[in-house]
Amino acid sequence: MWDFQTDPEFQEKLDWVATFVREECEPLDLLFPHLGQPYNTENKAARAIVKPLQERVKEQGLWACHLGPELGGQGYGQLKLALLNEILGRSMWAPTVFGTAAPDTGNAEILAMFGTDEQKARYLQPLLDGDIVSCFSMTEPQAGADPKEFVCSARKDGDEWVISGEKWFSSNARYASFLIVMAVTDPDASPYRRMSMFVVPAETPGIEIIRNVAVMGDREELDEGTHGYIRYNDVRVPSDAILGGPGQGFEVAQARLGGGRVHHAMRTVGKCQRAFDMMAERALSRTTQGETLAKKQLVQQFIADSAIELAQFRLLVLNTAWVIDTQPHGAARTQIAMCKVAMAKVYHDIVHRAIQVHGSLGVTIELPLHEMWANALSLGLADGPTEVHKVAVARGVLKNYEPVDTLFPSEHIPTRLAAAKIKHAAVLEEYGIA
Repeated sequence: MWDFQTDPEFQEKLDWVATFVREECEPLDLLFPHLGQPYNTENKAARAIVKPLQERVKEQGLWACHLGPELGGQGYGQLKLALLNEILGRSMWAPTVFGTAAPDTGNAEILAMFGTDEQKARYLQPLLDGDIVSCFSMTEPQAGADPKEFVCSARKDGDEWVISGEKWFSSNARYASFLIVMAVTDPDASPYRRMSMFVVPAETPGIEIIRNVAVMGDREELDEGTHGYIRYNDVRVPSDAILGGPGQGFEVAQARLGGGRVHHAMRTVGKCQRAFDMMAERALSRTTQGETLAKKQLVQQFIADSAIELAQFRLLVLNTAWVIDTQPHGAARTQIAMCKVAMAKVYHDIVHRAIQVHGSLGVTIELPLHEMWANALSLGLADGPTEVHKVAVARGVLKNYEPVDTLFPSEHIPTRLAAAKIKHAAVLEEYGIA
């Protein structure tokens, strides 16, 4: 049966999370507002505040809920995670406080699935405990996220792999204790068997951060960029640094990206809700030409369009989570791509309307809307461009259809009418209907 009701016991936990995020996590966003700070383990003041908060989360049994009990989490299904993450999405610091910050979540899952015992001991547990952060180094300056165009390579030399080449937009590389690097190991293989994945300690000789690329909102003069443009200068790692096996890099990457995409969407529900809340509050509070903005029909249209789009998007995310929980592995591939496409547009449109309703205040740095605006643009590129996912959606949907081999389409009225007359000819003749 269909049921849109949340279990009362779990709803109590969600209510606790909502209050905790508002009272404890959102103030951290104000004290340490830069996007890189949740990953900067050297910020002692921030860590002094965060560590006790993380302990409170653990006491509630809400730490790293996406992971199984063997890794210290609750092993929640995606539907529960969706309801939880939409609250965490309201705060930049909340994922760190709850042990769900990307890319560490996906990297932890990779290590759990493919890492050696030594790698798990050295990196996985500290990562799960929130004591270190990691980097996923995949995209390249000449290729973006297209693995068929990657040229950064790894060659075998005795008992070592030697990694050479450049990587672009390797998030949090400057703070990471280790990097997971995708490199071409067999350039002559088929496109998705050319690459392998490696664990590379950050202190390994030959890793050169050419620059930390600043994005919208960062101040380059203060070196606030967190997305590393990296050159691997014959970086040597032992043979067991490979994750999975030679040629399995694409499979390893997909093992983390699918979950990451839908979790982005879950958190985006919360971001959209926060922007919508701000817009609604402003509409009821601001008076112009003798009446509140809420009484202006165009503002009412903003509110209505935003409420409808957010409700539709949230239901898409929840349905996708339900499919992941209840259907065979891979069944939600098209739905995940749909979430990826929808989240950037819905977030962009709601934030844009919220900025418009706030007028000049909306474009200042005195409201979080300016950060939301920049984030909305980046969501169209994160984990693959929107355009690529639209292609995936179309292909996935079209698999459920078949072409016709007749002259006219299957819904052609004259053709169907003729067939209906033949089917019921006896009755039509009896009643004198031509």
